[in-house]
Amino acid sequence: MLKVIIGSAFTFFLVGATALAANAPKKPTGNSGLASVYSYGRTASGERLIPTNLTGAHRTLPFGTKVQVTNRRNGRSVVVRINDRGPFIRGRVIDVTPAAARALGFSGLAPVTLDVIDRRG
Repeated sequence: MLKVIIGSAFTFFLVGATALAANAPKKPTGNSGLASVYSYGRTASGERLIPTNLTGAHRTLPFGTKVQVTNRRNGRSVVVRINDRGPFIRGRVIDVTPAAARALGFSGLAPVTLDVIDRRG
């Protein structure tokens, strides 16, 4: 009888904990920080930077990696291809082209979350 009571209490605890976890606010799963806009010359991969392309610069991800960038202020997101190195300013996690910044709804700086979609290299 005691085993049944303990087992029932344990099951109730697990079901309750699962329900609480399901209703908990979602935390960003990727790298978070500031995104900035850039649009200068050649990239570290040797490509010419084209401001109308959806590309970006990241310090460590391999060239060709596709990253979903989500603006935490407005929820808008875009997938960019990493083709450059940077940013090299503390707190910034990615530089994006003007086209990507427009798609994300910002100019200058914005708080973002990065999620790797397709890792190359």
